[in-house]
Amino acid sequence: MAIPLKPEKWAQEHSDYLYGYAITRIYVKDDALDLVQETFYSALKARESFKGDSSERTWLIAILKRKIIDYYRKKVSRKESELQQGCADENYFTTSGFWEGHWKEERMPKTWAYTENSIENEEFEAILKKCMELLPSKAGACFTLKVMEEYSSEEVCKELGITASNLWTMMHRVKLQLRECLEINWFGKKKREH
Repeated sequence: MAIPLKPEKWAQEHSDYLYGYAITRIYVKDDALDLVQETFYSALKARESFKGDSSERTWLIAILKRKIIDYYRKKVSRKESELQQGCADENYFTTSGFWEGHWKEERMPKTWAYTENSIENEEFEAILKKCMELLPSKAGACFTLKVMEEYSSEEVCKELGITASNLWTMMHRVKLQLRECLEINWFGKKKREH
């Protein structure tokens, strides 16, 4: 027997959870709130397709995941030119000779320390969120789907219409940008405090 849906209780029972899920993947408060509303609307329209094989929340999360993918697809299509922005490899690596592809000394990553302090971890998450907001659209979408959503490379490529080579390049650039942003805004700050 299928579990009956209770759309009249969705906002009360699921909105905070869905919002928390969305904000950790798209980093823009208003957009996350919009996606939660769109999820409820889509679920209401598709309530006949709910088979009861999962809980309401699981079903709503599945809908929200599709909304997040659609969000990134739209964002990427509007900002395709952003792919040309970001870090250029020649700024980070030597480009000739025996050391080609190795870190330039002035760009070499610094060692990071992990902290058990929950207040510091909350501050770190806030800085990471700000760093994520600075990423180019498609690169940010790749990172979110691959790392946060744990999609396979093939799934990310299919969802965003890119090649495996494009994905690898964008993931590489995202890692460089995030590392640089965190080194400046988090680790550099911590070093100045001590």
